[in-house]
Amino acid sequence: MFQSFETKSAPQFGPERVRTLRSRFADLGIDGFLVPRADEYQGEYVPASAERLSWLTGFTGSAGIALITRSQAVVFVDGRYTTQLKEQVDGSVFTGGDLVNEPPHLWLSHNGSKGFRLGIDPWLHTTAEVRRLEKALAEIGGSLVFVPSNPVDAIWSDRPAEPMGAVAIHKAEHAGTLASEKIAGISAQVKERGAAAVLITDPSSVAWIFNIRGNDVPHTPHPLARAIVPAEGKPELFLDARKTNIETRAYLAQISEQRPPEEFSARLAVFAKRGPILLDPDLAPLALGVAIHDAGGKVIEASDPAKLPRACKNRTELDGAAKAHLQDGAAVVEFLYWLDQQPTGSVREIQTVHALEGARVRVGERMQNPLKDISFDTISGAGEHAAIMHYRVTTETDRLLNEGELFLIDSGAQYINGTTDITRTVAIGEVPEDRKRFFTLVLKGMIAISTARFPKGTRGCDLDPLARIALWKAGGDFAHGTGHGVGSFLSVHEGPQRISRLSTQELLPGMMLSNEPGYYRPGHYGIRIENLIHVKDAEEVAGGDMPMLAFETLTWCPIDRRLILPELMTAEEREWLDAYHAKTREKLTPLIEDAAVRDWLVRATEPLA
Repeated sequence: MFQSFETKSAPQFGPERVRTLRSRFADLGIDGFLVPRADEYQGEYVPASAERLSWLTGFTGSAGIALITRSQAVVFVDGRYTTQLKEQVDGSVFTGGDLVNEPPHLWLSHNGSKGFRLGIDPWLHTTAEVRRLEKALAEIGGSLVFVPSNPVDAIWSDRPAEPMGAVAIHKAEHAGTLASEKIAGISAQVKERGAAAVLITDPSSVAWIFNIRGNDVPHTPHPLARAIVPAEGKPELFLDARKTNIETRAYLAQISEQRPPEEFSARLAVFAKRGPILLDPDLAPLALGVAIHDAGGKVIEASDPAKLPRACKNRTELDGAAKAHLQDGAAVVEFLYWLDQQPTGSVREIQTVHALEGARVRVGERMQNPLKDISFDTISGAGEHAAIMHYRVTTETDRLLNEGELFLIDSGAQYINGTTDITRTVAIGEVPEDRKRFFTLVLKGMIAISTARFPKGTRGCDLDPLARIALWKAGGDFAHGTGHGVGSFLSVHEGPQRISRLSTQELLPGMMLSNEPGYYRPGHYGIRIENLIHVKDAEEVAGGDMPMLAFETLTWCPIDRRLILPELMTAEEREWLDAYHAKTREKLTPLIEDAAVRDWLVRATEPLA
């Protein structure tokens, strides 16, 4: 298995660990300390050695930050994790905070005492974050204190070692563009900005630029590494040699100078003396900007030059993604067939995760494109567990899928030619009418995004309401974005593209996104339907007067027709669904060997009555 079902949360240790952390405040000269779920590379997924937030509080979600003061301990999470937070932390010590509407800097401006001194680890916060904190503290006469070493690390006696995952070459047949061409493009941007070099701090950008993939963090194949790309000359890649073999080192030697990570500070100082350094304030840890200034250099703040090229997939990447999704769709169909054959009330949540991963392995072997990893821990939730948006099943929480319940399974895979992410909600037996009603409303939102046409310049926030309007009319909503960006055999959550209330990034051709509206009734049930899509140029419409963009669907897999109330759908929506199911049957049938599974697929993709 690519995932564990052990209980990672340890809320029972929270009270003592918070007391021990507070005992260090006096020596550090601080009144509070921030503990983010972040590492020195600012990635979403972090190695075990950087799981400070989880170790301190018990909260295991992928986004959050704890503010520990002398008298309070607040864990800030977004809407995906409010239910999970209550279950994973000691409520006698920790309270919940709103990461979206009142993040730590706003909380401090409203609740911080006069003269509050906030300690932070400058390696774990970006320049943009620090500016918000400084502004908020100034309002109450407070200040930031950059601690010389992280006090959580000092009390974490059994902290795991840093990872040493192997690095592999991501060949041009999958990347579509040579690393040398990407490097030339980055260098040209540096030269255009009048800088000496750009500091690449995002491991996904490092992986994309150099056409390499790693194995340092769970389910995301990027190496924990940094690079300096100059306007002239070879870039320098700071990557531990223990992560590479002879072949990889020979490949990297052609396009870069590979250096050990411990030389990074010294080399950064050398480049700082040559001229300005480009740095992304939203991605780079504050400590790096400070190091450049301390070396007498100048920082030019600019967006990571690899961010947009990485997001706008080339033809090779899009073709690879299409093939990966067909393979993955066949595997999910085999899983759904298996699930449909089991007696009601006989299957447990963990069992479904095993079955789905097994299907992906078998189909991968059959198609000679093996499953490299899952793209995140599978969310397998029945009944009330489905209402926990990022529920992670463990041996302690594992339960049966019972008659009359909804079962939500959100999963993804990493293949050499693409990253997948798919969610299906299915009926276990006959479910109540209200579940079907909300399932249909969620489906209407998913179809609205799938069929959207929009002018160039449209942003994710402009399209987000399309996915919600049917729910809004029924008095419902969902507390997560409609869609996130997806990488190409990289992170399943990739920026800057998103479909959400907060996304101001223009949607550009080649961007891959998820389309996943949902509805959640805590303690009862949850619904989510997710396909991946990519932005493309739309076909011209007779009489139109401007070029338009549209989405092309990548994910092909039946949507549970047993949960659909056709009378709530428009004729256009029903036509879309029938056409989607017809294409799903056409595309996946040749990939399925078992006649019984093919017959099930035919039944599952019949037109709506």
